[in-house]
Amino acid sequence: MRFLDRQHTVAGPEFSRWLVPPAAIAVHMCIGEVYGFSVFNVPLTRLIGISASSPGQDWTIPQVGWVYSIALFMLGISAAVFGKWVEYSGPRKAMTASAACFCGGFLVAALGVHWHRIELLYLGYGFIGGIGLGLGYIAPVSTLMKWFPDRPGMATGMAIMGFGGGALIGSPLGVQLMDRFRTPLSQGVAPTFVTLALLYAAFMLFGAWIVRVPPLGWSPPGWIPKSRPRAMVTRAQVTADQAIRTPQFWMLWVVLCMNVSAGIGILGQASLMCQDLLGVSAAVGGGFAGLLSLFNMGGRFLWSSVSDYTGRRTVYSIFFLLGAVCYSLIPQTHRLGSQTLFVAITAVIISMYGGGFATIPAYLRDLFGTHQVGAIHGRLITAWSIAAVLGPSLINYLSTARKAAGFPPAEAYTPTLYLMAGLLMIGLVANLLVRPVHPRHHLDEGDPSPRPS
Repeated sequence: MRFLDRQHTVAGPEFSRWLVPPAAIAVHMCIGEVYGFSVFNVPLTRLIGISASSPGQDWTIPQVGWVYSIALFMLGISAAVFGKWVEYSGPRKAMTASAACFCGGFLVAALGVHWHRIELLYLGYGFIGGIGLGLGYIAPVSTLMKWFPDRPGMATGMAIMGFGGGALIGSPLGVQLMDRFRTPLSQGVAPTFVTLALLYAAFMLFGAWIVRVPPLGWSPPGWIPKSRPRAMVTRAQVTADQAIRTPQFWMLWVVLCMNVSAGIGILGQASLMCQDLLGVSAAVGGGFAGLLSLFNMGGRFLWSSVSDYTGRRTVYSIFFLLGAVCYSLIPQTHRLGSQTLFVAITAVIISMYGGGFATIPAYLRDLFGTHQVGAIHGRLITAWSIAAVLGPSLINYLSTARKAAGFPPAEAYTPTLYLMAGLLMIGLVANLLVRPVHPRHHLDEGDPSPRPS
């Protein structure tokens, strides 16, 4: 198994750095399937009743929603715990471990569906699969930033674009596979999970096979760092342990948490929300989830690339201000009866949500350097863990409670949408408070090579 070690993935002189983005996208497109989990929500609540949910026997939407929240919670926790290990071991070993956990989680979840044991669904797709999400998320991002010091925002956008686009493939594929495996006695979820596990394992291992890391001290041919970098961009290095002692780290933690909380709830219930607000079928709802995935994916590359020119703080200010306006307008689109306006506004929201994910690693690189940026990114993603519980819980429980209280399904989401706009305002304040890191936190001159935790 030595070929998995970091020293066996150091690129030779003829290796092209443009082979690394396909490796990153191969992994991120697979683990990004988590964004399409909403297509399984309704089928998982009808495993017993089949044509309709059987009260007292079938699972409820809030119960199923915890699968999604646990997976994203574990993404953040595993990224924080294993961040330094990923830096030390290299991307190939981390991406292989990600494939084992993510695809193995699908298989355990399939058993949970077959035996109707929701704790196995939580363990498989949520806990084990969530660890795979964390490992697979940070390894390609850290590697790409080392290959593209001249365009860090674009580099992270290329990797994380794949994660945002996972539902673009995963949502319709999940619907088609369930239709293929559905019988009068089964929703077809279990065999769909098994099939997805096998397909994703093949693509993730392909990405692990072709990935490489640059030699120590490598830089793009002909690239010369600016003699006067921006005020918010440092040439110093900060370790992961020291970064969490800075106020900048915690300001960015709030920035990411608020940005994710506001968007992740909608993504987690995209299919059902579309059905409730627009009165469309489940198939159309699945298509809407895929459409949002397209804007999620495109926004990650677009906004992060723009941030290379405008600066990270400016881009995040746009996210929060424009996002708050858009969330406040969603209830009005229903009252106006404009489906086109609803889709347009949600598409803009999700593009900025995705852009926030893609821009945050470059923001960290600007403030803390590249020495242990993967480990710092992993620790910051704990904000995603909190948001993964906060955002979907607000959407799931508040909308379910309002429906139970007799509100029309189309009006069940209104208070939560206004609340999301308020969360974005908190994120705006935190973003505006970010300043350059004080020199006392900088790493002493010397060999900045990764060390095991």
